[in-house]
Amino acid sequence: MTLHAELMLRRESFELSVTLDVAEGGVLAVLGPNGSGKSTALACLAGLVRAERALVSLAGRVLDGDGVRVPPHARGIGLLAQNPLLFPHLSVLDNVAFSPRSRGASKTRARAVARRWLAEVGAEAFADRAPAALSGGQAQRVALARALAGDPDLLLLDEPLAALDVDAAPAVRGVLRRILRDGHGGDRAITTVLVTHDPLDALTLADHVAVLAGGRIVERGPTRQVLAAPRTAFTARLAGLNLVTGVAVRTGTGAAVRTEHGWMFHGMPASDLVDGAAAVAVFEPGAVAVQPGDTQVVGSPRNVVDTVVTAVEPHGPVVCLRTSEGISADLTPAAVADLAFDLGTPVRLTVKAAAVTVHPAPESARRP
Repeated sequence: MTLHAELMLRRESFELSVTLDVAEGGVLAVLGPNGSGKSTALACLAGLVRAERALVSLAGRVLDGDGVRVPPHARGIGLLAQNPLLFPHLSVLDNVAFSPRSRGASKTRARAVARRWLAEVGAEAFADRAPAALSGGQAQRVALARALAGDPDLLLLDEPLAALDVDAAPAVRGVLRRILRDGHGGDRAITTVLVTHDPLDALTLADHVAVLAGGRIVERGPTRQVLAAPRTAFTARLAGLNLVTGVAVRTGTGAAVRTEHGWMFHGMPASDLVDGAAAVAVFEPGAVAVQPGDTQVVGSPRNVVDTVVTAVEPHGPVVCLRTSEGISADLTPAAVADLAFDLGTPVRLTVKAAAVTVHPAPESARRP
């Protein structure tokens, strides 16, 4: 079912103004820092929060707008949040059966649907248990089955894996991926809006992403494209990339970003750039060479930054060195030990221009 939504809502000093479009069977991941409006947008779609101005249509059926406001229970929307919110007085089977029962199905039919969806999410063995007897991962599987048992036209997922431990989250993510792609028993894929802070959720579950900041969408597009070439600091952090903000400066065949401090960061232009327009330089932490602060620069790198170490963090097989300029470098543990980097240590960072890509950026990415 195709979703089109235009939402505008004001709450004291906060204003949400977004347009969301999801193709039939598509999965849109909505990313953004805390307070950017992600969960508020989902609540408006579900009809739990009333926007000052809204136009929401699902498969051509108007849910909000033109004098129409369909109540939450009649929208054909399933919602799964961080907390499973299972009914404590009902068994697992009857929790899932609640969805088809609320749509008018008989008890026998509702329980048959519930057993089918418990099997789909790998929770059929828990059918006779009370919710209190479930682990966090098991409860979230049951909550997913309950959301799907209502045969929703749109599925809303609000940080569904955030409360799960490192062992449960991958299993539930795998279940979600299979169901979102295969749909209702293979009949049709499920149109979905997913709110998440985890780039792995976006990469494995979503076709497209929209990045919110201050109630506005500042980046949108195919998931891998947006995360590979972020235009905002938040998205760069999610993708594990460095991002330097400023304004674009054309330099012959190359380009540079002039920062608010006046220093130039050189790279290769990814697309047409306008001198003086907001721009970002993006590069991987692995492309950053680190030397002690008083060392002569080796070679001829275009980008040299003198800074100090603010954090030294293990990151898988490497150690992530963070600095006061907001630039991170990936080093081997042996290199960190040999160079004796510690908090407050002056360092000199060098990055070759060929390893840096310069992109146009939203004006919101430009620092004042």
